[in-house]
Amino acid sequence: MAKNRFNHSWLHDHINDPYVKLAQREGYRARAAYKLKEIDEQDKLIRPGQIIVDLGSTPGSWSQYVRNKLAQGAKRDQQREGGIDGTIIALDLLPMAPIADVTFIQGDFREDSVLDQLRELVGERQVDLVISDMAPNLSGVASADAARMEHLCDLALEFSQNHLKPEGALLVKCFHGSGYSQVVEKFKHQFKIVAPRKPKASRDKSSETFILGRQLKRPA
Repeated sequence: MAKNRFNHSWLHDHINDPYVKLAQREGYRARAAYKLKEIDEQDKLIRPGQIIVDLGSTPGSWSQYVRNKLAQGAKRDQQREGGIDGTIIALDLLPMAPIADVTFIQGDFREDSVLDQLRELVGERQVDLVISDMAPNLSGVASADAARMEHLCDLALEFSQNHLKPEGALLVKCFHGSGYSQVVEKFKHQFKIVAPRKPKASRDKSSETFILGRQLKRPA
């Protein structure tokens, strides 16, 4: 009975959520698009001509936002053809419905075959921005969930270390609680500038926090 009440409460909140309604009105696949939008408007992360990798992209709202932003910076003749000024590569274990001008790779980016596909798409260029809205399947056991979240952040950090240009940026989702301070320390070890971000679109009840790292530190 308690579970049914919880599900009913969540459904009521979801249906009445202004960001859910806004996403439906503006054509985004999920309300998460507005989290990235707020952070981007604050930190000016997305600019024309960039190579951007979206880790854990499904259902695709972050890639949609990036695509719309790069389309605004495209040349007028490109806009008539629906093109963008930049490159967007999205990766996820789960399938994602196509998005115009977004190249999607389905698979685990820890696997060599997936990284080889990414390297082929990027070519000799380095990545400007890595964004990750990945989250583990939560068990309800705080220590286990924190460890899983930290592992995902570690993967994003490792990926960025190998593919990000020196002045690039990494934005990841994290949970504020057990393991959070360790993730922040790892960011500080890798980036010159590290800042937490809690956009208004992130629900108040959620411990969700985003960590932004900018400018890779040179290896000692």
